Formats: sequence, structure tokens, C-alpha cells
Amino acid sequence: MELIQITPAVWQLSFPVGHVHLVRLPDGYALIDTGVPGSAPAILDALEQLGSRPQDVRQIVLTHFHVDHMGSAADLVAATGARVLAGALDAPFIRGTTPEPEPVFTASERTLHEQITAGFADANMPPVKHVPVDIELRDGDTLDGWAEPVRVLHVPGHTPGGVALHLTSSGVLFPGDIVATAEGRAILGPFNVDRKEAIASFRRLAALEVETVCVPHGRPLVRDGGAVLRSAAPEGDWV
Repeated sequence: MELIQITPAVWQLSFPVGHVHLVRLPDGYALIDTGVPGSAPAILDALEQLGSRPQDVRQIVLTHFHVDHMGSAADLVAATGARVLAGALDAPFIRGTTPEPEPVFTASERTLHEQITAGFADANMPPVKHVPVDIELRDGDTLDGWAEPVRVLHVPGHTPGGVALHLTSSGVLFPGDIVATAEGRAILGPFNVDRKEAIASFRRLAALEVETVCVPHGRPLVRDGGAVLRSAAPEGDWV
């Protein structure tokens, strides 16, 4: 798996489906999402490349409950002892106490989803393990233990309780699956439970002052990220 540095404090670990982000904290690291089940060894190897040990992971922030984001959280908690943070409305799905809501697919999304699901089956992906959520995040919360202020934004639509993180000093945004990139432009992430709500969340993120956008799918936007978001047309994506 390829580990690339995006900012002085942020690295992206790329998987066949999606990315995991590692963020340096004053006393260790935070993980933003955890990949599909079975990804934990590669994530721990990436930490070792950065000169860190599993016990240096302080927080695991799950932007939402989908399998390519929470899939290895339980294994990583077992290996690191880190706390899990997630949006309050997605916490029951991550814990496994409530059935997950299904996306409402457009025709093009359904074809893509079928291809991805078939790929998971061909790869013999292990079953997902649910995990306790230690801290439920809500809109306007801030995160403790980071090197700079971190604002939590509730960005529903992709899932009911999706969250984004805005690092306000450095202008870094972790948008979750509300935003993806393709061919150098920002697009609406597919597979939403409420497309209209997801577009509204996209527009909210586009109004932020950000330089770097660390998307879970696609290439990161490493300069003028806010301008790229504002020039996007999410209403026309996946129709």
C-alpha cells in the first residue's frame, strides 16, 4: 500500500477501495477511518514507517459507518487501545445495535456498487466487526489532543450521522464520503441515503476556507481546495 505525505502532519495510506489518513498529534497519531476489514496490518506497518508503535495511536475517527471506513476499527482498537470517535447518529450502526440504512442508488451508482461488492467477494474480505464508540460527535464539537483547533461538522446525506473534520489553522478538510475527486475535480460521493441532503452537505463544506481536502476516494486536493469545491456541480453527479 502506498503511503504519501499530504501536509507536514498528514499522510494518506491508499487501499484498492479508499484511503486511510494518519495525522500526527503532539503525543502520537490519530487515524481518520480504518479501511475494509483486514486492513489493520497495513495501517500498523504505515505507523512503523513513520517511526511509531501501535500504542502511539490515540484516536480513531470514523467519518461514517460504511464497511470501507469502519471495517478495521475493532482490530485497530485491540492493537492500539485508541478511543473511537464517530458521529452520534452513526454510532448505533458502528456499534451494531441498529440495522444500517440502505443507500438510494441512481442507475450509474447501482452499477458501480455491484462492481465494488463483487470485488469484495472475490477478495474474500473478512466480515466486519462492530466496535464501541467512546465519543459521539456532534456539529460544532472540537477535538482534544490535536496540534491545532479541529472543528467537527455534521454532514448528513451520505449516511445519517456522517462527520467532517476542519483543521482551521492549516486549512485541512477531511470531508468523509460527501466529497470524492475524479480527473482533478471534486464530485459528490456516491451511495447516499439522501441525495438532496448530501448535496447540501457538499455545499456547506464548499463554503469553508480550506486549502487541502483529504478525500477518502480519489486524489487529494493539495492547493486551492475550497475553490475547487466551490467550482463543483454536485447536482449533476451520478445521474
